[in-house]
Amino acid sequence: QVQLVESGGGLVQPGGSLRLSCAASGFTFSSSPMDWYRQAPGKQREWVATITRAGGTHYADSVKGRFTISRDNAKNTVYLQMNSLKPEDTAVYLCMSVVRGQMYWGQGTQVTVSS
Repeated sequence: QVQLVESGGGLVQPGGSLRLSCAASGFTFSSSPMDWYRQAPGKQREWVATITRAGGTHYADSVKGRFTISRDNAKNTVYLQMNSLKPEDTAVYLCMSVVRGQMYWGQGTQVTVSS
């Protein structure tokens, strides 16, 4: 079955960096675009970034220039490198993929940006 497992979250000071990982299984990873979303307490889930099958990338304006999405098809893993973190980046970060027309989500990893 399709599984997405995020890791790499934690507590970081403003201006710091974190790298999130999402390990995928149960589908042909190299053929699938992958997305990162985030959800802050009391707010709607927000799209953060997408990487296409060919490695093209797209970002929300709020993270452009600070976050980088990448993928390693040999490891079936997508990454989100987050630099210059701000308190407003605090959220649960989730990866998502559409497989055979159905959306699949990981369980999420908490990122807290605070001094």
